[in-house]
Amino acid sequence: MEIKVRAFGIAKDILGFREQTLSVENGETILEFKKRLLSQYPKFEDLVSLAFAVNEEYCSEDFVLQPLDEVVIIPPVSGG
Repeated sequence: MEIKVRAFGIAKDILGFREQTLSVENGETILEFKKRLLSQYPKFEDLVSLAFAVNEEYCSEDFVLQPLDEVVIIPPVSGG
């Protein structure tokens, strides 16, 4: 199934895109998706935190992805 992935900040730099449609397995959770990202893009391991939102809401790692979900990868942010 396909999901839409959006990335911001350093996550965008690591992935090399801001927005893209990706294929995931049926029943894949955010945790499984995160593990796949870490495997394919090891630079994510260097980040202090990495959060995910699905359809504009933060979600837990056991959230099951559905077709056409929009997943936003939220890297750590700094501010002043």
